[in-house]
Amino acid sequence: MSMHSSRPNARASREDKKDSGPKAKFSQLVPYLKEHQGALIVAMILSLVGAGTSLAQPMVVGQVIDAVTNGDDLTTIIVLLVVITLASAITSGFMYYVLAKAGEGVVFSARRKLTHRLLRLPVVEYDTRRTGDLVSRVGSDTTLLRAALTQGLIDAAGGAIIFVGSVIAMAIIDPLLLGLTLLMISVAVASIGFSARRIRSATTKAQARVGDMSASVERALGAVRTIRAASAEDRETAQITADASQAFDQGVKIARINAAITPIGGLAANGAFMVVLGVGGFRVATGETDVASLITFILLMFLMIRPVGQAFQAYSSVQSALGALARIQEILDLPLENADEASDKPVRRKGSNTVAIEFKKVNFSYAPSEPGTVAPVVLNGISFKIERGSRVAIVGPSGSGKSTTLSLIERFYEPSSGDILLDGQPVTNISRRELRAQIGYVEQDAPVLAGSIRENLLIGKPDATNKELKAVLAAVNLTEVIKRDKRGLDAEVGEQGIMLSGGERQRLAIARALLAAPPILLLDESTSSLDGLNEQRMREAIDAVAQHRTMIVIAHRLSTVVDSDQIIVMQDGKIVGVGTHKQLLKSTPLYKELAATQMLD
Repeated sequence: MSMHSSRPNARASREDKKDSGPKAKFSQLVPYLKEHQGALIVAMILSLVGAGTSLAQPMVVGQVIDAVTNGDDLTTIIVLLVVITLASAITSGFMYYVLAKAGEGVVFSARRKLTHRLLRLPVVEYDTRRTGDLVSRVGSDTTLLRAALTQGLIDAAGGAIIFVGSVIAMAIIDPLLLGLTLLMISVAVASIGFSARRIRSATTKAQARVGDMSASVERALGAVRTIRAASAEDRETAQITADASQAFDQGVKIARINAAITPIGGLAANGAFMVVLGVGGFRVATGETDVASLITFILLMFLMIRPVGQAFQAYSSVQSALGALARIQEILDLPLENADEASDKPVRRKGSNTVAIEFKKVNFSYAPSEPGTVAPVVLNGISFKIERGSRVAIVGPSGSGKSTTLSLIERFYEPSSGDILLDGQPVTNISRRELRAQIGYVEQDAPVLAGSIRENLLIGKPDATNKELKAVLAAVNLTEVIKRDKRGLDAEVGEQGIMLSGGERQRLAIARALLAAPPILLLDESTSSLDGLNEQRMREAIDAVAQHRTMIVIAHRLSTVVDSDQIIVMQDGKIVGVGTHKQLLKSTPLYKELAATQMLD
């Protein structure tokens, strides 16, 4: 057992089960070729021209030898040889430029498709997949398509022409020597087919291990301060090293396969040369052939052997690409979140309907983590109505289903049963894009994207003016942030908003939601990181913007929601009380307990 494989890695074992799943087929590579068929056709033509010039060179060399032997003039033949050699070099250089450009186009196309798909998958997919692994598929796996779909296939095509042309010319010169050569070369050809499946499988597993490593690095860097504070650098390094060692083992396996096969090809080539030289030399000595023909034959033989090596490289590249494509295609084959929607169905507001949002006996469970298991119920028979323009709070212990309720309104998830209505319409009758255009949503963690303050705000309203941006920042008391940096709105916030305080990140997230001024606001613990002064200012800003809008607020601090029009109390996925603050103090023991712990009455 190697030192790199001795460390146990449970995740690798689980991933190996995935690796044994459906494999990519060569037909799935064809669409990538079609997108660049113009460049590939040009490269193919250049490859054929190059093959022709390569085949011509041994024949001209033979004529040079004959001319020297016979004392003929060499000028014309030498000029022809120089022209052919230059044409071959120029054609080869131009062909490889065209191929390199097409290869980059293939990678770009694959990354564009993957990115488009990744940003439109159902939210549940992000719950079950590691971010670093998804990033690895976009960055690492796609690069393996480059050589296979361009240079590998073109080399194979040009090599086939050279191989066939060489065989024909060699058959004309000396059929016996050709037969001996083909017998030796067949050993190398057989080794190619033997290695194909093993290379593909090893590549798939290697890329999966690289994905694991990327995910571990992304995880560690995303919590680097926590890791430093806990002095956990060694443990995290060990985990990343374990993932890297798994990738190392698979890479070594691929190298081992190639190393076992490559000498066979070289041995076959050298064996063919020695046989041809020995038998050919004997035939020259007996007068059955001449020196010029033997030299021409040997040059053609080496010309023929080169495509065999190219065929192996092309075949190996394609198998590696198929291994990577299996991981790429796994994502591309996932259904889009809005796959069941024909178009952006608008929200048809009913003037007589005063109910903005309604839940009717809604049940919800997440998908089971393992096949054959039953996932716990998150929401159980939830029913409530929220009047248009009202301010409603949802409170309850952690894990009671509050955030899940907001996620169902946004249609990040679909209920297991029951109905959710928006302005009297089932949300399933409204496209997700149109539904979300009606809602401003601030997540519990208030995520901030790397980039500038302006870029973060424009996510909610891309056409907002500087005046609007500054106004909404003033509303959430963030003006000081743009004043302290000479770049103003273009000040960078750092990775995950690290250059802002926790309260500033929350205020920026709220400003982003307020900027679009949607009819409905969903705020999930949106003021949990604010001090008392900023919390009061935030409440005033939200109240000002929320006039005539429906607002649902999740809060642990009851002081922030006591003046709500309605408070919904949740526990263990059920609603245990609905009413105002004063009503719930009398009717709902859980709410009374929560209020008592926070010294509210």
